[in-house]
Amino acid sequence: MGTLILAVTSLFLYSIGTALQALSFRGRLQSNLAITTLIGLLALTGHGLLIAQTVHHAGGFDFSFFQSSVLISWLIVFLLLGLNLRKPVQTLFIAAYPLAALTIILSLVTHTPSRLVSEDSYGMLSHIALSVTAYSLFTLAAAQATLLYLQNRQLKRNYNSALVRNLPPLQTMESLLFEMVWAGVVMLVLAIVTGALFIDDLFAQDLAHKTLFSLLSLVVFVALLAGRYTKGWRGITASRWTLAGCALLMLAFYGSKFVLELVFNR
Repeated sequence: MGTLILAVTSLFLYSIGTALQALSFRGRLQSNLAITTLIGLLALTGHGLLIAQTVHHAGGFDFSFFQSSVLISWLIVFLLLGLNLRKPVQTLFIAAYPLAALTIILSLVTHTPSRLVSEDSYGMLSHIALSVTAYSLFTLAAAQATLLYLQNRQLKRNYNSALVRNLPPLQTMESLLFEMVWAGVVMLVLAIVTGALFIDDLFAQDLAHKTLFSLLSLVVFVALLAGRYTKGWRGITASRWTLAGCALLMLAFYGSKFVLELVFNR
């Protein structure tokens, strides 16, 4: 199937999914898990086939800036669909679907130098897979932290907004956030370990900033988890620490790739 057809199909399905989630959020449509899952899976299938055509090349995989973004957004939707089967995370689809659509559009209309990784580089591919999973989990954690922050602010003001009415109780929101952070920390640690094992010079010129910001983000997340269990951090405090750690991690990945590929064209 042609790349353009797959892209248009995926964008159409993501648009339908976003519209349905928005209507459900505004109380104009009853939420239906089966329909939500079906539309998400169909969009995910088209998105995945598109990745197979644009990321995979003869003898290797292209992990350049926009191609990596398409892969990460696919994994975010995949994880969210799985979580939605057992956790109240449906509100996050309103952000995840447009994000996935945006990455598809940008991957088609922009061009950056290819960064091919050989199919035989199993160590490097395992490092990339773990890194992408960690970035995806922390992106979801950042969205969850933002919702938790807004929920706390509005509840303190006794503001019965649509957001407050649609979100689970604060305790549930906090539990979900820390589950995401824990999972992300595990993946990030494994990504750093595999990077140290399989990358010849982890502090090479092109990787120094990425490594530094990744380690700093890990320190922030570990401090957050320690504060949670020793000082009972929650609510707005937990949200701020999560967003700070996610910002550092995004600088590590997107900041370094943006500068290298889009500024210096390397």
